[in-house]
Amino acid sequence: MNQFKLQGINHLALVCRDMARTVDFYTNILGLKLIKTIALPDGGQHFFFDVGNGDALAFFWFPNAPESAPGVASVDPERLKKGDIVTAHGSMNHVAFNISLEHLQDDHQKLSDLGIPTTRILHRADVPSGYVEQQNETTFISSFYFFDPDGILLEFAAKTRELGDPKRDLQHEPATATN
Repeated sequence: MNQFKLQGINHLALVCRDMARTVDFYTNILGLKLIKTIALPDGGQHFFFDVGNGDALAFFWFPNAPESAPGVASVDPERLKKGDIVTAHGSMNHVAFNISLEHLQDDHQKLSDLGIPTTRILHRADVPSGYVEQQNETTFISSFYFFDPDGILLEFAAKTRELGDPKRDLQHEPATATN
């Protein structure tokens, strides 16, 4: 049953520490276009970037926002090195941008050349470990991760096949919390 006629994501709103630094990173490093700026009544700001397909990534800057909480509200960079990406319930874990598979290696190298640390390219696959060393017929997404200046985990993700095949992709029942 499709009660709503959703057409994608309008925008995802995150919080930054420094709007000028955020604009610099997302426009000059990632190449996104700034499409809307708003001054908030409390002195804060709300800016929007075009991420393609009519979708946007937005940032709030609040003058009196609390400090970030890596490992709780966002991924802890030190724990990510060990493969641990656990964050608190209700938190925003990461933002994954679609890229083409043909550009994955080049984009990985470009970020490295700009001095932005990245993970190695990971090949998510339908195997018990969840990953394979080299892309193969079990792979459904190849991607890598990196952080923005505020510690928001970002991912460049390339689909290796379409998802949604009931026999291949929909094999698990949703878990229920026990407490």
